[in-house]
Amino acid sequence: MDPDGGVPAPARRTESAGPGRWAVLGVIAAGGAAGATARHGAEVLWPAPAGGVPWAVLGVNLLGCALIGVLMPLVAEDGRPARPLVRPFLGVGVLGGFTTFSTYALGTVDLLEHGRPVPAVLYAAGTALGALLAVGAAARLTRGALGRAAVR
Repeated sequence: MDPDGGVPAPARRTESAGPGRWAVLGVIAAGGAAGATARHGAEVLWPAPAGGVPWAVLGVNLLGCALIGVLMPLVAEDGRPARPLVRPFLGVGVLGGFTTFSTYALGTVDLLEHGRPVPAVLYAAGTALGALLAVGAAARLTRGALGRAAVR
């Protein structure tokens, strides 16, 4: 599988038309460091108290999902990657490091452990639904701005 596209990857590559594996890993690592640092900054600026809703994590995850919804139509849906390192850097690296499933899950568990089941369920369900809506709406708006139909 292609790690960021969900498309089966070829079992064997006989020739390379793009950047080498180390270049791709390098841009993913650099992007991941930048994205994770940005997320940490958001959590430092807007910390969640023990048993409180982690609003910074919710905001980061929804923003990251909206940004991937903008990015993918720009770099992956026109049939040709204009810059072969842009998608791994921004999609897998920056946005992969920026968004966080594990911290989202931890925030949900923290709410439950502090006896707050209703906010926990609302946070868990709201994040999941909001993430799907953010990706879908951003991708649709981006395709519309580019004058493209959805890829089928």
